[in-house]
Amino acid sequence: MKGLLQGRLGTAAGFAAAAVLLLVVAPAVLSAFNLGLLGKFLCFAIVAVGIGLAWGRGGMLTLGQGVFFGLGAYIMAMHMKLADASLFGGSGVPDFMSLYGSGQVPGWWEPFRSPAVTLLAVVLVPGLVALILGLAVFKRRVKGAYFAILSQALAAAFAVFLIGQQATTGGSNGLSGFRSFFGFDLQDPDNKVMLYMIAAAVLLLSVALARQLMHSRLGELLVAVRDQEERVRFLGYDPASIKTAIYVVAAVLAGIAGALFVPLVGIISPADVGVIPSIAFIIGVAIGGRATLLGPVLGAVGAAAAQSALSSTFPSFWVYFQGLLFVLVIGFMPGGLASLASMVGKRRRNRTARPLPSVPTPAAASASAPLTEGEASMPEEARR
Repeated sequence: MKGLLQGRLGTAAGFAAAAVLLLVVAPAVLSAFNLGLLGKFLCFAIVAVGIGLAWGRGGMLTLGQGVFFGLGAYIMAMHMKLADASLFGGSGVPDFMSLYGSGQVPGWWEPFRSPAVTLLAVVLVPGLVALILGLAVFKRRVKGAYFAILSQALAAAFAVFLIGQQATTGGSNGLSGFRSFFGFDLQDPDNKVMLYMIAAAVLLLSVALARQLMHSRLGELLVAVRDQEERVRFLGYDPASIKTAIYVVAAVLAGIAGALFVPLVGIISPADVGVIPSIAFIIGVAIGGRATLLGPVLGAVGAAAAQSALSSTFPSFWVYFQGLLFVLVIGFMPGGLASLASMVGKRRRNRTARPLPSVPTPAAASASAPLTEGEASMPEEARR
């Protein structure tokens, strides 16, 4: 009971420290540009939290999270383009549709004029797509490398589809040039800080949700399915339903992250949702430690920060370095950087734990006692 209470207090203290660091310290010490850059990295971290649940706890290598990230991002981008066209253009038609299309808003765009519909769609559309895919795939017991390849192919197909719809999605250029976010001016520095605060708060809530799921009955069943799926099925549970539930949670988190990414960065294009971004999400999670709570978050932020710093200096080398780092982590450190901390802690415990002194038995004591001068001169048979 005491250990459980100490664990809860430690977790609460960790969340409080993270909240102070993200919500108080970072806005106070970082410039506006660096704060916006950190907000972008936090969006990637939200995606990584879902991947940590699906891959780290459930064993599902989700190489297609860019699809759900893109769905949430494009839904938010469509609303923002429609809102800007009504506020600043007056016609209600986004500018790119007049250049590349018929100059009329498609019918499936119209519901996203409503802020409420947009917010609901950011959550429901990625979740519904993940639910359909999960039931279709996991009910047929597709897993392992087959599931990974299928999810990656889905991301590639989604990017190709967006590129081919230039009149409605902006094609390869994507959607950009946003001026407002739910009525707030995006050029106002205070509103940019507000966007960062929203992203940080959503990340903290996502981590809290992930921890709750890890320690719940569903989390225990998910680990059991990962390790012994047939045994779980024999016990009367449906592994497909368990996998699908976590897959939906990961998709919803990715969709929310995509919706926050658009106002923070100011653009969304197929290059942000295809195969390469999906693999980048996985690399960050693998580097940090997929089976831990904070490992995916720290790995995603660290990998994104390294890419931002190194890709500008070594643009052609960064992709190879990223792939090499992924291979090294998977091959030699499957637990990610989080395993280093556990290894160091284990070594410290081994050093501090000293063996108890052994108490010699009477026979051993007599055998090891030095012989007197008289005993030494006696024959061996007499000594016995």
